[in-house]
Amino acid sequence: MSWDVLLLHLPDDIVSVRDIPDGYTPPPLGPQQDILAAVARAAPEADLSDPAWGELSGTTWSIELSIGSHDPVDSIMLHIRGSGDDVLTSVTRLATALDCKAVDCSTGDLLTTQDPAGWHAFQNYRDRVTGPPR
Repeated sequence: MSWDVLLLHLPDDIVSVRDIPDGYTPPPLGPQQDILAAVARAAPEADLSDPAWGELSGTTWSIELSIGSHDPVDSIMLHIRGSGDDVLTSVTRLATALDCKAVDCSTGDLLTTQDPAGWHAFQNYRDRVTGPPR
C-alpha cells in the first residue's frame, strides 16, 4: 500500500485539482534524459538503473518513482511507503528540480512540506487497515 503523489506541470494559480480548467492538458515535464538528470541532481542517492522505475530510500521510508518509458515524460507518480515527515522534503526537492507541482492523489490538493496532513492521513488509514507497523 502506498501514498501516491503525482508530479506534473500545472499553472501557478492552481492549488487543487478542482482548480484545473476543463480541457487543460499539462505540458510534458521534458525529455526522459533531462528528467533523469534532474532527478539525479536533486536526489543523488536515487537508484535510476531502471530509467522507467527509480527508487529513493530514507531511513524510515521509500519512494518508487514511476517515470515510465515514454519520451517526453508527461508526469511522474511517486509511490511512497513508510513513515517520517522528512519524506516530504525529498518530494518537494524532486518537484522543485523538475519545476512542477506535487499533487496528493488522496486529497487532490497540492503538497507542501508545511502541511503533512495527507501523509499523516494515509499512515493512519494504512495502520487501521493493515495493523500498526512492526
